[in-house]
Amino acid sequence: MVNEWLGNNDLSCAIFNKKYRYNEESVEEFFDRVSNGNKSLATLIKEKKFIFGGRILAGRGVKGRTNTLSNCYVLNPPEDSIEAIFDTASKLARTFSYGGGVGIDLSKLRPNGAEVHNAAKTTCGPVGFMDLFSQVTATIGQAGRRGALMISLTVDHPDIEEFIDCKTDLERVKYANISVRVNDKFMKAVEEDSDYFLKWPVDDIPMIEGENPDTWEYNKLLHFGKWYIKRVRAREIFDKLVRNNWDYAEPGILYWDKITSYNMVNNDPDFHYAGVNPCAEEPLPSGGSCLLGSLNLSEFVLYPFTKDSTIDWDRLEEAVRIAVRGMNEVLVEGLSLHPLDVQQGTVSLWRQIGLGTMGLADMLIKLGIKYGSPASIKAIRKIYKIIAVDAVLESLDMAKEKGAYPHCNSELLAQSSFIQYLELPEEVIEDIKKYGLYNSQLLTCAPTGSIGTMLQTSTGVEPNFALKYTRKTQSLEGKDVYFEVNAKIVDEYINATGNEQLPEYFVTSADINPKDRIKVQAELQKWIDASISSTINLPKEATIEDVRTVYMNAWKEGLKGVTIYRSGCKREAVLSVSSIESHSERSTPKRPKELEADLHTIKVKGEQFIVLVGLLNGKPYETFAFRPNLGIAIAPHKGIITKKSKMHYDFKSDIVHITELELANENIEEKAATLYSSMLLRHGVDIKYIIKTAKKVNDNIASFSAALCRVLSKYIPDEVTSDKCPDCGANLVRQEGCNHCPSCGYSRCN
Repeated sequence: MVNEWLGNNDLSCAIFNKKYRYNEESVEEFFDRVSNGNKSLATLIKEKKFIFGGRILAGRGVKGRTNTLSNCYVLNPPEDSIEAIFDTASKLARTFSYGGGVGIDLSKLRPNGAEVHNAAKTTCGPVGFMDLFSQVTATIGQAGRRGALMISLTVDHPDIEEFIDCKTDLERVKYANISVRVNDKFMKAVEEDSDYFLKWPVDDIPMIEGENPDTWEYNKLLHFGKWYIKRVRAREIFDKLVRNNWDYAEPGILYWDKITSYNMVNNDPDFHYAGVNPCAEEPLPSGGSCLLGSLNLSEFVLYPFTKDSTIDWDRLEEAVRIAVRGMNEVLVEGLSLHPLDVQQGTVSLWRQIGLGTMGLADMLIKLGIKYGSPASIKAIRKIYKIIAVDAVLESLDMAKEKGAYPHCNSELLAQSSFIQYLELPEEVIEDIKKYGLYNSQLLTCAPTGSIGTMLQTSTGVEPNFALKYTRKTQSLEGKDVYFEVNAKIVDEYINATGNEQLPEYFVTSADINPKDRIKVQAELQKWIDASISSTINLPKEATIEDVRTVYMNAWKEGLKGVTIYRSGCKREAVLSVSSIESHSERSTPKRPKELEADLHTIKVKGEQFIVLVGLLNGKPYETFAFRPNLGIAIAPHKGIITKKSKMHYDFKSDIVHITELELANENIEEKAATLYSSMLLRHGVDIKYIIKTAKKVNDNIASFSAALCRVLSKYIPDEVTSDKCPDCGANLVRQEGCNHCPSCGYSRCN
């Protein structure tokens, strides 16, 4: 049964049932479907030693659905024309509609203010079109979730500062991640605090007769024939990037020279990377896709939490080979399911797969090793070298059986930077020269949020974010669901040892020095031909200089990219330690037996509800909601909520007496919304934050959650906003949850 496989964990079962289970299938039918009858593969999945990416789990073997089995794609960078830009938007929409995420690079678009031969006279530049792509992402739903989009721009582009600044407006480009592609030349200019020349087209810069660039004014866009050039100080650009990441958690950085130089096709003149997927673990060519699966390293530990703990090396090597072959079976099976012809063509010619890992942090804990320590680096080196070598050997065996990927240049492949680093035996190198490999890309470190949480292990290659946290899931249907998750590894340790005092190697991301995080990622990168999705978490107290140090160290250590998230920055994380945890129980006001309360009536999709807001010291403390069974219309008024027992409350007023609040009338959405809002209100969380979070999770204005927010907004004190009245230009005032103009009577709610 599913419950048995997932350890009777409510969150795990909810993820499985919501995301991956097809048509009430049994868990054995699930294993058979996603493995397509491959018994060895099904056994690995049953043992939780390997799991496919979410697209495969949800779509493989399901007939009649137009779903891709690949998680993400990279589209061809749009050429510099309005037709190409909107063609990209169309391809973006089509790919999202099949369930794939997308990465696009906008470096080919001419800079803001450059001449164009149409009525506009000048172009708005690449940043001007980013909201278009972002809105496409927001519009096209994918079975209850939004699409994922990565937009990148080279640091050489004249509009790079505008790009870096674009998300300082929290209402702009809301549905895309952004990253800057930096190169070694730029980073060296940052170190030296020297000049740097931005240019478009970005692939060359002319020697202009009679011009001395050293005399050009800084930050002024110059036009010479087809070229646009701007002289800047490299360190000023870098400092802007650092400041914005500290304040807004974006942009990220892609170290493009490392991406293009360290892989299995770095010396193949026919291969070119076009960009990266949304989480940046897969650099890909135009039309390339990432088909993902992950080994769960935590499940390969023998005798965990003892002095004899070790890795089951034989089973790990066997699992790598089974996984590589199984992923290639999916690759071939899914060729016809790609949204676009160019994607089918690219995948056929290059055959990229992304075998990754999860459970690294839990594996280290079971071995008694602290994440980020020298011992962890040594363990990672041994484990990931074995994974890399066996993945290459299995791809070689498949090439011998079925042929190499069609664009394979076997001589160049054998001499590629990644293959050379593995120090394979000479006979293996000779075989690669003769037969090539079945895949041009094999290994990655992708995020494994949902599948890692479902299998109750640390996700990706990240340290545990927290040993206890609240997870928020987003939905297009207007349903916001919150789960409190305890790390399974803690319970396993206590059950195995009988010791409730956790040893020092139980660490979370907040406990690990950023330098040690970078060292871990740098060691991992040596054994991975694609890239790594990993976030370095910094405390709220971290300085701008701390962020700068991380970026510089990441470049020097040979990372392909890095993402930084500082707690308390202006952009909220999807996954966050509950604000409740930062409050002790003593800081939460104890509920008196009786509370003054307001009764409100609302309608949702034509159906009437009663919402009760309990008040402590005149401020909202708790909420209840139900469908009235009274047969009468009840006007808004005040009364008293009395607590009868842990789960039973009564409301009494001069107009009505409601016993046990008719809680049996609540459905799942109403109950989740009221329980969650009550939890936050009782712990003093600002109502504006509650409403803001609810709107980010659910922007369906006809939902119950939205209606509850409208009730709560009535308790926000009046305030003058920075918004201007569209009729008279005066500042709008926020009253009773809506913005009004005191000068002319304009209201946004009418």
